This record gives sequence, structure tokens and C-alpha cells, in this order.
Amino acid sequence: MKRRGFIGFLGIVAGAAAWPLAASAQQAGKLPTVGFLGTNASAWRTWTEAFVARLRELGWIEGRTIAIEYRWSEGRPERFAEISAEFVRLHADVIVANGTAVPTVKQATSAIPIVFPITVDPVGGGLVASLARPGGNVTGLSVQQSDAAGKRLELLREVVPRLRRLAIMANVGNPQAVLEMGEVQAAARKLGIEVAPLEIRRAEDIAPAFAAIKAQTDAIYLVQEALVNANRTRVITLTLTARLPAIVSAREFVQAGVLMSYGPNFPDMFRRTAEIVDQILRGAKPGDIPIEQPTKFDLAINLTTAKALGLEVPHNLLVLADDVIE
Repeated sequence: MKRRGFIGFLGIVAGAAAWPLAASAQQAGKLPTVGFLGTNASAWRTWTEAFVARLRELGWIEGRTIAIEYRWSEGRPERFAEISAEFVRLHADVIVANGTAVPTVKQATSAIPIVFPITVDPVGGGLVASLARPGGNVTGLSVQQSDAAGKRLELLREVVPRLRRLAIMANVGNPQAVLEMGEVQAAARKLGIEVAPLEIRRAEDIAPAFAAIKAQTDAIYLVQEALVNANRTRVITLTLTARLPAIVSAREFVQAGVLMSYGPNFPDMFRRTAEIVDQILRGAKPGDIPIEQPTKFDLAINLTTAKALGLEVPHNLLVLADDVIE
């Protein structure tokens, strides 16, 4: 082989070694495929964009080196089985699904790797064997929502010092939401706060739940999960109409008008989800990838809403806040 040709050959080999797996798959006629099961395209937009952006940084370009099949449950758990079966038929290489949907996805496949970007108690919920060694075909990130419930209530009481009666809206058809509701109730009892549970199971229950709120209710705690996220606009509108100070876990609700949020940085969790997907596409086994937990929790406050409700946010909270909306 001539020297020039040999050098060219080495360049090709070196370049091929650096290509993502997508390049090999593309040559075979099929891009690596991620089945992405979310709640609602609008509610998840910020998170989805973070996921796609991090994949791009890792060399996975949507439509060129990787295919992403988006499916949205719209807060209807009965859609999980149908979507899971579709991903299996599509021969997805990885399935990204919210923790609520994972049990159904696991029933559909024990072979395709499953990554959850959000869940509350993956061990207690039977999703994985342990946090350190998940085992099986599932891994992901735990948001520890229930651990933060007490902190949210404390923050809310700082802004609403006369908080005596708290409404708690939760989808009681979701075990994770029930777990968080229990944590809020326990924290409220310690603080001497009376609670009024507002139980919902479907979108049609949301408006009647707000209608049932008694006049003496001082604030509302919104337990975020698929149903509430899918109906975000409706929930926020009813909260503002009722003139209720509200606290949630995701800042996206605060940006849309809710008073406060305290919770994990969700876009960052979706970026980390993309990194786990990258590992799996490059050969890692999901059962060997430890479950991660958030290390940073963000506080967001909507000052415009606070002023409209006649509330004064303490200076110390404004200093601590990661996002203050005016």
C-alpha cells in the first residue's frame, strides 16, 4: 500500500472509532431510536429541549444520528400500554418514560433499556432492586419529592404567616402523588396546620375540586405529577381565580403565575437523562447504572402574584431564590 493511501486509511479508521454508534446504525439503514413517553408536549417543552440539547452535545443529532419518537399520554395512564407496545413494535433502542409509566413499560418489554427522568421512590415502587445496582433493564433519576414536601410547606408559611388551613390537591390514582400528599399532611400536623385534601383522578375532577375549597382556606399545595402537568393551564387559572397562594415543585408553574416553587432543577435532570441514554447506546447496561438523586433544589418566587394577593415576600427568601419573577 502506498504511504499516502495508508495514511488515508488510518485517518478513516481513527474517524470511525470516534463516531457515535449512530453512524454505524445509519449505515445499516436504521438510526438508533429513543422512544420518549411524556405527559404533555407543552408542559414538558423546557425539559424536552434540555434532553435534546444535551444529546446534541454528546454527538447525537436528532434526525441525523438518532431518531426520537415522541408520544404524549396527556395525563391518561390508560395510554401507557398502547404507547409501550408501539415502542416495542418500532424496535426502540431505549425508552425514556416518567416513573409513573415505567411499571407498564416493563410489562411490555424486559429487553429494551428503560430510563426514567423523574420518579419519587423507585425502590419502594418496585421499579428497581436498589439505588446502587438497579438490575434488570431499568435505571434513571429519583426526584425525592416527598423528602422536600416539608420544606415546601415551611417556605409557604414564611410568605403566608397566617397559614392555618391548607388545601392539598393530588391525583390519588397515582401512588407517588399519594406518597407526597401523606408527607405534606404529616408536616402540616407538626406545624399545627389543618389540611383539606382535594382528591382528583381525572381532568374532569379538577374544577369541582377547586369549587369544593372552603372560603377559609389560606393556601394550596399542588402535588405535581402527570395529570396535573397535563392540565397545567387549567390548574393555574383556577388557582389564581380562587386567589390562593400556591406552592409546587417545578418553576415552570411559577413562570406561568403560581406563587412559589421549590424542587429539583428539572431541566438539569433531563440533561442527565440524556447522558444515561448516551451511555446505554454506547453499550452500558441499565441495570449497572446507579439511580441518581438531585443535589440542587431551586426556589422560584413570582413577586407579581405575591403583590396581587397582598403578600409580602420576606427579604431572606428573595436572597435565597434562584428565580424571582417581577
